[in-house]
Amino acid sequence: MQKLCSTGLPSDIIIEIGDTSFHLHKFPLISRSRELESLMREVPCEPDKSVLELPGLPGGAKAFLHVVKFCYGVKMELNASNVVGLRCAAEYLQMSENYGEGNLIMQTEKFLNHVFGYWTDTLIALKTCEEVLPMAEELHIASRSINSLVQKVADQSLVNLPVSSGPSVAQSPEDAEVWNGISLTPKASGEDWWFDDVSSLSLPLYKRFIRGASARNIKPKRIAGSLVYYAKKHIPLLGSQTNSQSGNSSSLKSSLSTPSEADQRNLIQEIVELLPNEKDIAPTKFLLGCLRTAMALYASSSCCSSLEKRIGSQLDEAYLEDLLIPNIGFSMETIHDIDCVQRMLDHFMIVEHDLIDTTSNDIEEEERRIVGSSQPLSPMAKVANLIDSYLAEVAPDVNVKLPKFQSLAAVIPDHVRTLDDGLYRAIDIYLKNHHWLTDSEKEQICRLMNCQKLSLEASTHAAQNERLPLRVVVQVLFFEQLKLRTSVAGWFFASDNVENSQNMNANLSLMRNDGSIPHNPVVAFDNMKERVAELEKEYLSMKHDLEKMMKSKGGWNMFLRKLGWKLVPKPSNANVSKPCRKSKISPATTAQMEEKAMQVK
Repeated sequence: MQKLCSTGLPSDIIIEIGDTSFHLHKFPLISRSRELESLMREVPCEPDKSVLELPGLPGGAKAFLHVVKFCYGVKMELNASNVVGLRCAAEYLQMSENYGEGNLIMQTEKFLNHVFGYWTDTLIALKTCEEVLPMAEELHIASRSINSLVQKVADQSLVNLPVSSGPSVAQSPEDAEVWNGISLTPKASGEDWWFDDVSSLSLPLYKRFIRGASARNIKPKRIAGSLVYYAKKHIPLLGSQTNSQSGNSSSLKSSLSTPSEADQRNLIQEIVELLPNEKDIAPTKFLLGCLRTAMALYASSSCCSSLEKRIGSQLDEAYLEDLLIPNIGFSMETIHDIDCVQRMLDHFMIVEHDLIDTTSNDIEEEERRIVGSSQPLSPMAKVANLIDSYLAEVAPDVNVKLPKFQSLAAVIPDHVRTLDDGLYRAIDIYLKNHHWLTDSEKEQICRLMNCQKLSLEASTHAAQNERLPLRVVVQVLFFEQLKLRTSVAGWFFASDNVENSQNMNANLSLMRNDGSIPHNPVVAFDNMKERVAELEKEYLSMKHDLEKMMKSKGGWNMFLRKLGWKLVPKPSNANVSKPCRKSKISPATTAQMEEKAMQVK
């Protein structure tokens, strides 16, 4: 490609830059550039041999064309897209004030300072720095652009409308305070207004911007939000695993071609390294998505370990579907990566260690705090429910070994679970899909749950569950009987108080002359009697089921001898079903029953 200068005079110098040749005149060029003056002294004066090559000129032929226009006095328009290349080309050609007042170095530097006052133009100028490296770094244009952006993020009042095409080189910055007749006003709103703009930067420039923002003490939550946005936009594998908000779904689609797996792996490792260290700084769902993607891309072990620790510290915010990470290791013994969940749970327990120490000394107080309807579940209780649900999901996998199942379930302390229904469900599913377990192994896995913490529904199911060891069934029935006796004793104690209160109210009503009774406890007492009758029926039904079970096992006497119990004659069912108003459960009897239960265990 040839560029001819139409001045009416024949050209005396040909300057070649790449595939482009410029047919020019020496005098306008050497009057503005010390470098061109020095190079042209070595060029022969013959018309056909006066050729000068400039292969290392920053900005290439495009920037040199603007340089030529400037040297010939042609009006030239500077903007955010060309000013960085021109500034670097002017520096390369040494177009300083010694070679003419108002030379190109001064003009471009002046306009750059003007550009730095505007967010959009600074962003454009920063992107063009990559085209003229390393000259842009030597002139500190990239660092000044990043500092300008960081300042505007830190102080939103500094954000102004763009310069657009900008003033000419002869225009002063003060003349650009009004754009198209409109006063310049801040355009940003909200703390995340800059996320999409900076996400268009390349990874090296974006890393420098994030580090500058951290050094400027911008809130870590805002920095993490930008990192999340950048990762979702540039990592397709991550975007397919995390659900973005509907308002940002269109903006997160990158117009660039899909990056390679190597680029995505490098990007996710850099993102994880840039994340602030504070807890709850990024959504748990996003972190779990990053972990899945990092494993799929075979990211470094340090990257995966960092993600596991971050997730573990806020595991109480995770959802079950996000925790079901597929196993993509070399062994692939199990469908899901249980070892990964184990490591995250272990880290959660380390973080919550101090809390466990303080609450384990007073279990009842912890349970009351968790059960109370006015207070939400503690993080430990949430994780207990999450792990129980996770165990139920992985239990059908026949490749899940008993030690691995036990290890994960045993991490949660016993006092955290107020009910063991979730753990019982997971154990039942595991036994159903691992029917080859021996009796000792079945008893071993059943020791994970506390039979005293089963609800009535779970206890009823367990009492009829043929997959459970016989000892466990007996424990369940015993503790249900113990609960029943305690409940009956409580109802009878309450009935005595009701009768006494009824007599007292009757005496008070006789003392009144108006004949009105403020409160009638008869209805409440009838309800108590009905509840006692229901509890007795439930007890008899459970006892009947146990008797049928023991008949198939060889009879009550043989069963009780094996357990070390003695058969005590009891009254007939007709007598048992008749409630005794004044019977009491002695403390000694209850203590004996609890001692027998411990022996059964």
